[in-house]
Order: sequence, then C-alpha cells, then structure tokens
Amino acid sequence: MTMFASTFRWLQRKRYQYEVTFSLYMLTPTEKFIFNSFLFLFFSMIVIAMTLYLPQHIAFLTNRAWFYYNGDENAKAAVHSSVESATHTVLVEKIKETIVNTAARSKILEAGKEL
Repeated sequence: MTMFASTFRWLQRKRYQYEVTFSLYMLTPTEKFIFNSFLFLFFSMIVIAMTLYLPQHIAFLTNRAWFYYNGDENAKAAVHSSVESATHTVLVEKIKETIVNTAARSKILEAGKEL
C-alpha cells in the first residue's frame, strides 16, 4: 500500500466517523450540505472572533491582573505619603511626649534633692 492510499483510507475513515457521530449518514445529500454549511459558518465565525478579539481580551485581563497584584502607582504614592505623614506626626508627638516626661522627671528629681 502506498502512502497516498493509506492517507486516502484514513480520510475515508474520518469522514465515516464524522457522519456516524453526527448521524449524517441518514440525511439526504442536500441536508448534509446544509448541515455542513452551518457548521462551517459557525466555526468560521468562532475562529474570526478569536483572531480579532482574543488578543485584546488577553491584554485586558493581563493588565487587570497586573493592577490587582501591584496596584496603581498614583494610589501607591498617595498611600505611601499619607502613611509617611501619619508616621511623621506620630513620631513628632512621641518625641514631644518624651521631652515633656523627661522634663517633668528632672523637675521632680530636683525638688527631691532640695528636700
């Protein structure tokens, strides 16, 4: 058997499996043509839609995942500055409190020494 003959037999077998799977063997040739035309149009539209819209959709999903993972740079900067200013304010208040407490202790110690 030549390679051409074995390929032809394989194609015949696949065609037979297709007709048996979708019950096309019981249709007339015109009905088969109509069914195959609808099937071809449907899959053609799917392929065209995937070619046109899938790359944009994947880019959108990638950008959205990047945003969810890393956040927005403006939002990060705003949060960082607010945390920094809040930390700075808290730090300044702690220093003032420490100075006042130290001064109060030294006054108490001086008063104790005088007695």
